[in-house]
Amino acid sequence: MSEERTGAHFRQAERCAEELIRRLDGDVRIALPLGLGKPVHLINALYRRACEDPKIRLHIMTALSLEKPGGGNSLQKRLMEPFVERVFEGVPELAYAQAVSRGELPDNVTVTEFFFKAGSRLGNPDQQQRVVLTNYTHVVRDLLALGVNAVGQMLAPDGDGRQVSLSCNPDLTLDILPELEKQRDSGQAVVIAGELNPELPWFGNDAALDRDTFDLVLEPHNQPMRLFPVPDLPVEPADYLIGFYAANLVRDGGTLQVGIGALGSAVVYNILFRHRDNGLFNELSRRLDAHSRFPELAAIGGTGRFEEGLYGCSEMMVEGFLHLYQAGILKRQVVADRALQQLLDDGVIPDPLDISALDRLCEAGCIETVLKARDVQWLVRFGFLDDACELKGGRLALGDEAVRPDLADDQARALIEQYALKEQLDGGVVMHGGFFLGPERFYQGLRELDDAQRARFDMTSVGFVNHLYDHPLGDQALKIAQRRRSRFINSVMMQTLNGAAVSDGLEDGRVVSGVGGQYNFVAMAHELPEGRSILTLRATRISAGRPESNIRFSYGHCTIPRHLRDLVVTEYGVADVRGQPDVEVYKRLICIADSRFQNELMREAKKAGKIPKDWKVPRAHRNNYPQRIAEAMAPLRDHHQLFPAFPFGTDFTEVEQGLVQALQWLRDATGSRRGLLAVLWRALRQSAPGAAERPALERMGLTQPGGWRERLEQRLVIHALRVTGVTRTQ
Repeated sequence: MSEERTGAHFRQAERCAEELIRRLDGDVRIALPLGLGKPVHLINALYRRACEDPKIRLHIMTALSLEKPGGGNSLQKRLMEPFVERVFEGVPELAYAQAVSRGELPDNVTVTEFFFKAGSRLGNPDQQQRVVLTNYTHVVRDLLALGVNAVGQMLAPDGDGRQVSLSCNPDLTLDILPELEKQRDSGQAVVIAGELNPELPWFGNDAALDRDTFDLVLEPHNQPMRLFPVPDLPVEPADYLIGFYAANLVRDGGTLQVGIGALGSAVVYNILFRHRDNGLFNELSRRLDAHSRFPELAAIGGTGRFEEGLYGCSEMMVEGFLHLYQAGILKRQVVADRALQQLLDDGVIPDPLDISALDRLCEAGCIETVLKARDVQWLVRFGFLDDACELKGGRLALGDEAVRPDLADDQARALIEQYALKEQLDGGVVMHGGFFLGPERFYQGLRELDDAQRARFDMTSVGFVNHLYDHPLGDQALKIAQRRRSRFINSVMMQTLNGAAVSDGLEDGRVVSGVGGQYNFVAMAHELPEGRSILTLRATRISAGRPESNIRFSYGHCTIPRHLRDLVVTEYGVADVRGQPDVEVYKRLICIADSRFQNELMREAKKAGKIPKDWKVPRAHRNNYPQRIAEAMAPLRDHHQLFPAFPFGTDFTEVEQGLVQALQWLRDATGSRRGLLAVLWRALRQSAPGAAERPALERMGLTQPGGWRERLEQRLVIHALRVTGVTRTQ
């Protein structure tokens, strides 16, 4: 086997794939990172060879196989096809994922995923049957049980070719590599393959590996290398109110985890809002009477600016964390030393640094009064002393100066403070993440970080990030010290009145997405001192053209069991249900439901004997209607330009943004036969298009409709634009 570990370098994906197949004797069981980190050209070459040769057995084990967005009906296609052509130009696609979507996988190819893009595989029986439901932290275990014998990973190259970076996806790779080495040592055939992509942002720390870690390295020649950009989703007014309440629950000096999507963006936006425009933030709180109706906000969170700052600990580093860093909020440093972390948490290390910082370190036993070589190395490692400091011949070298390494010596202290001591501690990180994924501007923002800034972000193992157990990269005591005042914020689809949450599947057994790391963070919140789990959801959804409550009396599936209930947030407020008796859990969740559904929820709860027969929704919680949200937000939106549909930017043009809003309304309004007929009737009665509608109609190719179908589509678009307020009748 030693001869096989040559770190062979390839420029052609086909040759690399052939070598991988040869080393595994035609039986390839390959694990690929979720999301962005898949070696697209290598896996496409493997898939092509398997399609050509039925004797090759290819089993792809992964999650979140990214595909370019498409449109469902004709109008959606008119909007999305030009957008996709523009935004995804030069982005290579995953051939196996396209085949999965079409239901065209050959018999000798199997695809097993543990997390889907939400809703993308609901109608795919093959994937519904093959999905593996598992916590993120158990994936490596389950991959080994499936017989994995290869790993394929997209890598960021360094400047001199000696190292590579796992960059966007060290999450599972760091944990599975040692396991595969054990298999190799036992005589099993194993292949570790990497594909270099210079577009991938470089991250060091735990993500940096020696290049010879990889048996095969592909450096594609004359192939498209653009990273997959995830289009932004519009943030609705309800999302912003959910984010507002969640931001009130975040403690300064604490720890933050958020997920992807519109609700995650809304949370980050409101944290920025609280920090930058604190007066307006608290004005909105007064308009909502938030702290009077939900006194737990003050006890759990805060309303002030983030003076101490936050530390990010999130399986997914979303774009929002970069905005928090640039705003000076993501700045609380954590270090890989328990004693030093405790000193930082206790606030005894002065900022800016002075010589007393070294005294505090001596008192805590981190260093000795007479510095030894290991003490100097420790001080340099954690950013107290200049990198050039070293112990030579019993003297501490400080550039051109050399002094006795004795902190009890006044002259030595003065010289150390003058020539060696840094102004601020810079040896920690402000973010631990497992993977990242987002729009192109996010990737560009990461590429533009300088070396010192990039060092503040440690892309690392999901085994380290997602739970508290001892890990080679950090033990449990260290993690507890780092993760103080944790707020783990995740979105769910539905919430039941008994406190259980539904986020990954339907009661008929079909999988919508996957558990991922949500359970990990919820469970961890219950173990950490001052830790809280915050589950967010919209109070309602549109189904078959009609609103339905997402707070249900019961549901035939749950992702988070009721005994792990904690904080639940909708656009109507916060329910603190941790440690509460069932009667309080039911009452508090009804109070943050949409008022159109509160009576029915009360009726079912009373019938089951879970709340008293004479209980009524308190008056302060009876006005939970969408118009109340609009009224509360209108002054801040209209006069202060707050709460835009795309808070961090978008690849949609201004005209396309209006069309997204209009077509979304049209989809919801026509979800039932009755709704469809009503919309058609009103659309056909619309007046001719005016000047305000022409840009949108030009974008949709409907300025001069050619037949009855196009004329109907034109009227539908005009009607949707006018109803949503994008344009007005001329």
